[in-house]
Amino acid sequence: MDLQTIKSQVKSIVDGLLAVAGLKTGHILVVGCSTSEILGRKIGSAGSPEVASAVLEVILEATRPRGIFLAAQCCEHLNRVLVVEEACAEKYNLDPVTVLPVPKAGGAFAGMAMQTLDKPVVVESIKAHAGIDIGSTLIGMHLRPVAVPVRLPNKKVGEAYVVSARTRPKLVGGERAVYKKDKIDSEFGKGVDC
Repeated sequence: MDLQTIKSQVKSIVDGLLAVAGLKTGHILVVGCSTSEILGRKIGSAGSPEVASAVLEVILEATRPRGIFLAAQCCEHLNRVLVVEEACAEKYNLDPVTVLPVPKAGGAFAGMAMQTLDKPVVVESIKAHAGIDIGSTLIGMHLRPVAVPVRLPNKKVGEAYVVSARTRPKLVGGERAVYKKDKIDSEFGKGVDC
């Protein structure tokens, strides 16, 4: 698999998600990535540090300048724990756990994140503001409610299918609830009391 092609595909996905997700400085992007699936193999069977490095490089080039934290999800053998920077763990009051992700227990992508991120730590769970799942790694458990699928033109990295999501606050209220700010002005002056 050509690493430049992989980088180009990842860039398209990350840029597309960031364009619609509304992430702000200090928000979290969770990424699960099976390098085996990118290479057309069964998840967990053929991890590639080279592919992991290429994917990670592109994601960090997009997130770091925006001040967005990356949470790199480990594989099921580590119960899908996450590699984050210490600053992220401190900001969100996340307790670090003791484990070092490696390709056979954690996955190549999380292992590479452990070697690349500034002051990396591993945490058990997170509530990310958006996510990218490359290769059916099941990131949903680490997204804030309510997850909203983001459909992008590019649906694959290599041979791996990609699913992206953003999150939004829950909508609460009943039939008289207003959800869009521009509608508030039209509601005032109508004499509606609770």
